[in-house]
Amino acid sequence: MKMGWNLLTGVNRYFTAWKDLNDPAPGDFTYRVDNNGLPQLVLREGMKKRFRTGSWNGIGFSGVGMQQNTVLNPIFVDTAEELYYKFEVKDTSVITRFTVNQSGLLQRLVLFGNSTEWTVMYTVQNDLCDDYAKCGPNGICRINKRPICDCLTGFHPRSQHQWQVLNWTGGCVRMTPLDCQKGEGFVKLANVKLPDMLEFKFNRSMNLEDCRAKCLENCSCTAYANSDISNGGSGCLMWFGDLVDMREFIDGDSEQDIYIRMPASELSKESTGESSWKSKKTMLALAASTIFVLLASFLAWYTIWKNKRKRRGSATGREDLELPFFDFATIASATNNFSNSNKIGEGGFGLVYKGELLKGQEVAVKRLSGNSQQGVEEFKNEVATIAKLQHKNLVRLLGCCIEGDERMLIYEFMPNKSLDCFIFDQIKRVMLTWPKRFQIIVGIARGLLYLHHDSRLRIIHRDLKSSNILLDNELNPNISDFGIAKMFKADQFEAKTKRVVGTYGYMSPEYAIDGKFSMKSDVFSFGVLLLEIISGKRNRGFNHPDHYHNLLGHAWLLWNDGNGLELMDPCLEDSCVEAQVLRCIQVGLLCVQKHSENRPVMSSVVLMLNNDEVTLPQPKEPGFFSERSSCDTNTLALYGTSSTENLVTITMLEAR
Repeated sequence: MKMGWNLLTGVNRYFTAWKDLNDPAPGDFTYRVDNNGLPQLVLREGMKKRFRTGSWNGIGFSGVGMQQNTVLNPIFVDTAEELYYKFEVKDTSVITRFTVNQSGLLQRLVLFGNSTEWTVMYTVQNDLCDDYAKCGPNGICRINKRPICDCLTGFHPRSQHQWQVLNWTGGCVRMTPLDCQKGEGFVKLANVKLPDMLEFKFNRSMNLEDCRAKCLENCSCTAYANSDISNGGSGCLMWFGDLVDMREFIDGDSEQDIYIRMPASELSKESTGESSWKSKKTMLALAASTIFVLLASFLAWYTIWKNKRKRRGSATGREDLELPFFDFATIASATNNFSNSNKIGEGGFGLVYKGELLKGQEVAVKRLSGNSQQGVEEFKNEVATIAKLQHKNLVRLLGCCIEGDERMLIYEFMPNKSLDCFIFDQIKRVMLTWPKRFQIIVGIARGLLYLHHDSRLRIIHRDLKSSNILLDNELNPNISDFGIAKMFKADQFEAKTKRVVGTYGYMSPEYAIDGKFSMKSDVFSFGVLLLEIISGKRNRGFNHPDHYHNLLGHAWLLWNDGNGLELMDPCLEDSCVEAQVLRCIQVGLLCVQKHSENRPVMSSVVLMLNNDEVTLPQPKEPGFFSERSSCDTNTLALYGTSSTENLVTITMLEAR
């Protein structure tokens, strides 16, 4: 399929997202070829840019890396008659399709051989640096650094106050203005996504040296680069004014270089290479940006902390964490000294408090208990895991605090607490109509899909449950609590442990019994959660007058009898779409099948939930499909509150 323009007829072929999952009317997001100088692909929400690929440079788009693809062959055509972009498949046994969903996510799905399940080949937007103009004018996004935004060489933040609170939209301004005097030149910046073409000139016939000379003679020219990097490089791109939407690539993912104009005074500092401390100190003083202030504060704090650490003779593990740090006094002040009135949750790790930082930002503070069974390793694991993840359905970690024996995680605040506070509450459950519950189900599925397939790391959560799904002010779901999550290598699909941690009622049979966990064990937990959302009943502690099965067994019996809708929470009768509810029940039962190899992967789950034209297989027997004795049920009834409301992560040791 051609994506782009027929220049003779004026026809433009582009992607438009659906309005929502059930309405194929045109939505807010479009993805199209922008024919403005050098072509680039741009995702817009209405008229606002949300993502762009960077310009075509003869090999690829400068903002999406240069990795070779063994399945697809990209083709770009730019003639007097047509301007379009397309892919050809190298292997005829493979079928692919490209999608833009109602949230603006760009994905390519693939169907291999005789498979009937679409899987995600890649998601175009990989991380926060793909957000359009993330670091503002004259800023550059570096995904492997914290904070991720830097000013370009020779620039400092426009507003130090905004930079301190990680608001980078104002961007950066020059330390020394350009004055077109003799001695001005350029500093090379390698492996980058070229700036957006807002104010620019383009000449296809110039070489790089001619381009430099042409830019230098124009006092308004702020940067230049080759427009085509194939065959050694050719063509000239020149920018005028601010440089917007730049990012750095890692390990040569991109071969694109740009040359930033500098006044003579800044160039002299770059070229002299003075090694004396006096020279370096002067350069740092001239570059006294907010990043420097934060770094200096951190170094001072670190010195104090290090001395305390030596005196205590114990390590906190902070040196391994890459994340903004808060001092204890700041967090204590934000939580009213950890008062009970600020307490919003409790788990095996300790307590969670609501806090408000000095700038008015609301946060949730997870404070590790001194006698917690989950100690330093779980804390470090959660930080190391979630700090590298960015998805709208994952809770965002803002920073952490390590001071003395204190270890705290600072999250964005979720005003509606967790999902279990709604679906299991007799009053609040009516607030979650069927459309909202379906939206939550799909959001959780997408977050889990990201963890399993689309993030740079493959993450197995291992504790997916209703209390670990936090709801924002619009009741959108956010997966939280990565304390026992595990990272898998690209070629790793299963692991085994003697220390089985998780929550009863959500653990898969192979994990609970043999300690084996994989993506499929997370899929099982998702299936349990899906059935709980539909029914408004907990799996653990479920009881029924006609049998002694848990919720999964009850759902299975109803499904086989053709009475699946009886599982649905009665408060959904007026808002439900029956076919959609039944489809979700079927997907839930597919996810909780006893044998892991029978369960679908999350890419298939997302597809099955969103596409009612996909024929679903009939589910097999669920895990733990054996009736409890009446004695077991009576015990659960007697201790029903503590069993079903227990939010403590349960640890079991395998016998030796």
